[in-house]
Amino acid sequence: HVIAWQNEMLKARDARGKPYSPVYLKTVHNQLSAVFNHAVRYYNLRENPCHKAGSMGKSKGREMLFWTKEEYLKFSFVIMDKPLSFYAFEMLYWCGIREGELLALTPADFDFDRETVTISKSYQRIGGRDIITDPKTPKSNRTIKMPEFLCEEMQDYMKQLYRIGKNDRLFEVTKSYLHHEMDRGANAAGVKRIRIHDLRHSHISLLIEMGYSAVAIADRVGHESINITYNYAHLFPSTQSDMADKLNQFRKGGTDNVIEEQRRA
Repeated sequence: HVIAWQNEMLKARDARGKPYSPVYLKTVHNQLSAVFNHAVRYYNLRENPCHKAGSMGKSKGREMLFWTKEEYLKFSFVIMDKPLSFYAFEMLYWCGIREGELLALTPADFDFDRETVTISKSYQRIGGRDIITDPKTPKSNRTIKMPEFLCEEMQDYMKQLYRIGKNDRLFEVTKSYLHHEMDRGANAAGVKRIRIHDLRHSHISLLIEMGYSAVAIADRVGHESINITYNYAHLFPSTQSDMADKLNQFRKGGTDNVIEEQRRA
């Protein structure tokens, strides 16, 4: 039965008609295996059938891609012809929010006096219906300080929306629309095609380049700092060589001070 279920999952497709990613399949399989492990431990199931059937998918996704600031600016310039697209991608790149978080935003989430946007929900399209859920993780509930130019842009955008209510969605499109616009903009700008989620990687990479710590970045994007450290370790400027050099200088300076104190004694 588990093998048959695996075969069905391998043929299944997401809302965009694309096969589920290997990482998603691995995650789903792990969840099912956890259920059976619980049954083995507490309900006298003899063995976990997932172990016998074998796993599926893989735990690591494809290589992480991101845009530099210059690449993003080229992209944003060519999509200015569609205000909804331009402002949506501005929020994604300069705030590092997830696409579901973007599509759930309402005017009530913005405080332009404090220059903040509050992330407290996420949008999903399930069974042809628009569903608003809690964010991905408890840490995803957060308030993000926005750059001044982005506050001005979002105020301009809201003025263009006819009679929008404070709890109405600002971007009444689906994720497939964003993917289509990403294709269009990347082709027109002549930059490499990345995933929507890679804009989040781009934002984090930009903050690392600006010198912010993993803890500060994690607080902004709703991650655990350990995940930032692990996933983006290759981008942080503090390399093993730098560490060794600074430890050497620290040790040498301390030794010189001790020797001088002994001489005076």
